[in-house]
Amino acid sequence: MTELLQQVRVIDPGFGTDQIADVLIADGEIRAIATHISDISADTQIRDCRGLVLGPGLVDLYSHSGEPGYEERETLLSFLQAAAAGGFTRVSILPDTSPSIDNPALVAQLQNKGGEMKRMRKMGEKEKINLSPPASPAPPLPLLQVWGAITLDIAGKQMTELADLANAGVVGFSDGLPWENLALVRRVLEYLQPLGKPVAFWPSDRQLTANGVIREGPEAIRLGLPPIPASAETAAIAALLELVAATSTPVHIMRVSTARSVELIASAKAAGLPITASTTWMHLLLDTKAVKSYHTSLHLDPPLGNPSDVAGLRAGVRAGIVDAIAIDHAPYTYEEKVQAFAEAPPGAIGLELALPLLWQHLVETGEFTALELWGALSIRSAECLGQKVSAITSNRLAELTLFNPQETWKVERKNLYTLSSNTPWLGQQLKGRVVQTWC
Repeated sequence: MTELLQQVRVIDPGFGTDQIADVLIADGEIRAIATHISDISADTQIRDCRGLVLGPGLVDLYSHSGEPGYEERETLLSFLQAAAAGGFTRVSILPDTSPSIDNPALVAQLQNKGGEMKRMRKMGEKEKINLSPPASPAPPLPLLQVWGAITLDIAGKQMTELADLANAGVVGFSDGLPWENLALVRRVLEYLQPLGKPVAFWPSDRQLTANGVIREGPEAIRLGLPPIPASAETAAIAALLELVAATSTPVHIMRVSTARSVELIASAKAAGLPITASTTWMHLLLDTKAVKSYHTSLHLDPPLGNPSDVAGLRAGVRAGIVDAIAIDHAPYTYEEKVQAFAEAPPGAIGLELALPLLWQHLVETGEFTALELWGALSIRSAECLGQKVSAITSNRLAELTLFNPQETWKVERKNLYTLSSNTPWLGQQLKGRVVQTWC
């Protein structure tokens, strides 16, 4: 199939370009990009793309799949469908499934299932997989990548067979949970040096966190919720940075949520430490003031920051101190979330919502350029995994996302691929929706 996207806004963070152009795509490859393309075959499908945005495929660093073990929250298929509908061409799932992803057999099982679903989708075998909600035609499924657990049953006490997991093809290593044993973290960093795989840690001192559910500050007092001090994160980051300095093993710092954390990371990078960092999309959009609704989908871990934290995170992303924006999609059933705020499990869905909301609140307001946002969601996310996303240029594979920033739609159960609906935006009108992906 050959298609010509006419007068589309092409955003390429790799080249630092933002231009209006025609793009010719044939058989999954970009054949030409120019101000105007007229030399096309008779069977070329011509699409008027004025007002649409074309950028490299989005890459999600880490999210949660319900399968295996919690299929009522999310199946692997619904997860991949939601990611595709949100513009993602690569997604990476954390190992906190049941059983956890701590052995090569489960890694192979998940990779094979993801690959088989992609093949069936490509062949149009609709009778074998559910393609009913809501986009038509259904988008191609993204590449599924798997984080291997650092510790057995992610209990934090005994290391997995890291070399075996690396040979099985995990994208990297992470428990996705705070560590319990700093000595074990050092051992992991020493063991991982020769394997050449990313390792991601979530720095959080659980003794300082205690039973807190909201960032310490005026809103915590006003709302009467147990607070979490910023030092629960920053003290853990400082300890991790000392271990990185001692071992020289590259590390990715997950879920950065405070302005002080950004300062620590900036200093460490300036000193030459081999680190990358990410925050999540909701921590860039909302602060503790939003929690006044007591909506349980605003119960996150780490919690939403104070306004100064949001400002620090946004500045950190724009400056490249915080390398990437992760989605950290965390689906839960209605029954699990219908509890008191402090009792509900922390987390919210986001794969289908992140790009529209980030674009609306950061790009359209002028705080971010389109290049800054798209880069943090695509090529910089891939770089944190030691990967590259193809540039938008001739004779390259088409790994692309086409986005309509003006299309409006309502966030409703019937309009989502994900099986869960734990989001504070449920029932609201959004502006911006992904039109198509190529992977």
